[in-house]
Amino acid sequence: MLIPKKVKHRKHHRGSSKGKAMSGNFVAFGSFGLKSLENSWVTSRQIEAARRAMTRYIQRGGKIWIRIFPDKPITAHGNESPMGAGKGAVDHFVAVVQKGRILFEMDGVTPVQAEEAMRLASHKLPVKTRFVTKEQK
Repeated sequence: MLIPKKVKHRKHHRGSSKGKAMSGNFVAFGSFGLKSLENSWVTSRQIEAARRAMTRYIQRGGKIWIRIFPDKPITAHGNESPMGAGKGAVDHFVAVVQKGRILFEMDGVTPVQAEEAMRLASHKLPVKTRFVTKEQK
């Protein structure tokens, strides 16, 4: 699973999930991409599950780029802990995904293979997605 080696601040605020992606919103490395159509948090477990689904389908053919990284720490309290005990410990990390962001890219496979692999990956993610190619935005 992806986690940052080092973070500037151990605990973050939640922030807002409005707007659309200003960067990372076009296919840059491969020929095919998976584009987000919603704003959400994507956990490191979900990213890893999607990566595994794509890799298994293309069977070591082609190359995959992961364009998002989970660098936001999410905290959680234990069950039945009383109010006023402070902020909980860091539980997991998420990537903040905005509408229009390219999540994964792929190259070295046929368009049909790429589309099916991305479809399998999209089922592992909490956002609605669209399959895009290098030509279309």
